[in-house]
Amino acid sequence: MSSVAKAFSDGGVITWRNLKNVQRNPDWLMAATLQPIMFVLLFAYVFGDAIGGEAGGLAYREFLIAGIFAQTVAFNSAFTVIGFANDLQKGIIDRFRSLPISRLAVIFGRTTSDLVISVVALVVMSLCGLLVGWRIRGSFLDAVLGYLVMLMFAWALSWVGAWIGLVARSVEVAQSAGLMWMFPLSFISTAFVPADKLPGVLKAIADWNPFTAVINSARDLFGNRFGVAPTGWPAEHASLYAILCCIAIIAIFAPLATAQYKKVASR
Repeated sequence: MSSVAKAFSDGGVITWRNLKNVQRNPDWLMAATLQPIMFVLLFAYVFGDAIGGEAGGLAYREFLIAGIFAQTVAFNSAFTVIGFANDLQKGIIDRFRSLPISRLAVIFGRTTSDLVISVVALVVMSLCGLLVGWRIRGSFLDAVLGYLVMLMFAWALSWVGAWIGLVARSVEVAQSAGLMWMFPLSFISTAFVPADKLPGVLKAIADWNPFTAVINSARDLFGNRFGVAPTGWPAEHASLYAILCCIAIIAIFAPLATAQYKKVASR
């Protein structure tokens, strides 16, 4: 068996192992879905009229859902962070090192299992969105592409989470580090407000923010645009820019995570 085939095969075993852990600890899955539902209800019914206006309340809910999708899959990368930190602290990584498995398989298995959690979270959030009035206005193929862009973004950020989890010295540090960088990136974006409502500097940051690219791509594909149509290259080529951002994130953090795993595994 080639090294690549072995990495995929071993990664599948690790993926199954991680999913069994989720089955034994269903609170992980609850955490991945309850917080986004809370954000949907909060922004849709508490802030929705203020942002979208009385006539735009329903339109704002459709606008909101893509932002919640992106925030949900991004925050799920914290499970990757905590999972690796927990395995390091409990000595599980040392046990993996003693087995004849590919080193890449451990990271690949973790990121893939967390991708499955993101799939479940997106299903739950889609149902929640339908209940508050969200609808997909685009074609079936466009909708599938919108979900695929979201999942690609989720998998890309899980590599960031893998690196942070392997760098963190403890589970407590990992919990803080895994979420600390998420809040500014997710809120300085078009997740909750249109780009034209942001002040100058924040608008410039939001325009090139990968979160915004993924959100705008999903809105284009779902047919959920709201307010003034955004301008500029990132907004006009949202799907292309979102995919390029995902590829860049993976290209940077996959080697970093793999190198860090080799470092901690050799201690």
